[in-house]
Amino acid sequence: MVQTHEARPVPPPEGLRRDASLSGSESGSGNWLVHADLHEAVPRLGLEGEVRCVCIDPPYNNQERYAHYDDTASHAEWLAQMEASLDVLWPLLRTDGSLWISIDDRQVHHLKVAADRVLGRNRFVTTIVWQQRTTRENRRVFSNDHEYMLVYAREPRSFGRARNDLPLPSSIVARYKNPDDDPRGPWQSVSANVQGGHGTRSQFYELVAPSGKRHHPPAGRCWVYNQTRMTEEIAAGNLWFGQNGRGAPRLKRFLSTARPGVTPPTLWTAREVGTNSSAKKHLKQLLPDVAVFDTPKPEALLQRVLHIASDPGDLVLDAYLGSGTTAAVAHKLGRRWVGIERGDHIRTHCVPRLRAVIDGEQGGISRSLGWTGGGAYDFLLPR
Repeated sequence: MVQTHEARPVPPPEGLRRDASLSGSESGSGNWLVHADLHEAVPRLGLEGEVRCVCIDPPYNNQERYAHYDDTASHAEWLAQMEASLDVLWPLLRTDGSLWISIDDRQVHHLKVAADRVLGRNRFVTTIVWQQRTTRENRRVFSNDHEYMLVYAREPRSFGRARNDLPLPSSIVARYKNPDDDPRGPWQSVSANVQGGHGTRSQFYELVAPSGKRHHPPAGRCWVYNQTRMTEEIAAGNLWFGQNGRGAPRLKRFLSTARPGVTPPTLWTAREVGTNSSAKKHLKQLLPDVAVFDTPKPEALLQRVLHIASDPGDLVLDAYLGSGTTAAVAHKLGRRWVGIERGDHIRTHCVPRLRAVIDGEQGGISRSLGWTGGGAYDFLLPR
């Protein structure tokens, strides 16, 4: 069960004051809900070089008016605002930290060029494609079913070494069997030959199986090991020749020694991380008395981001907090968090949502984590 990270009391930074009536439990939690514009709030936080993951979901500039914000800026104005925001947020990152920006295809290419200019093109890591809907949109020329996340790292090599794998999916675990009752447990087989163009002379030979059957590598290929090493591997029971012992040789790879996770892909399906629709349903159950956001992010999506980009106890920051998804997920995952939002929905949406999280609400990712509640936050305002 994941619980909120317990740490020594962290007083609010100078320049910000605590509102006890809107805070969650005791002061000094280290989790800050900040009601201010990010350009006003960030310089007061004193967090330069301390944040492991900045995750933002800014307005997409899609020329629509929503219940909680107006998204109708000119292209030039919106782009200038994004560049200014990135410039302020970038220094907060640790050397192994990363910045994740949600966006759709209206502005993704312009934002990528702008972010390259502000952050450095060499800091770009990848583009995540998220399937944010599963229903068909028949009113448009194309049914737009996906959005993007641009990922940048303060130092890409440091981020690459520190980032976390995703858990082994059940589909991969299911590949491991134990047809020969090997005491080392389940295993899967992989090819015992490789491309011959990179092989040495010692890798081209006749392999004799324990059954006496003789094998040669396929044309253009060679054995993965030289003959001495291959003999040792056969003696150790690390090759499989089929149930009758006469099949093509294959290497046994055991689940017990396998890499415990997989490299994160760049295509994230709705089945894996949810949709806007599933997130909206969760919010309606959580906040039945207020008008919820039209396109909130699902908790499972942010869970994957924070799992890859941070560890328990790390500091996570969202400067466009919206309905509070990043803060809620960070809280459940045991990360410290800072959520910044200038709109009044920080009071009408984020405060009751975070209080429900502390009380152990069971929506979103709660059941899969075994979340039972706990922790606190401080509601902060500029002095």
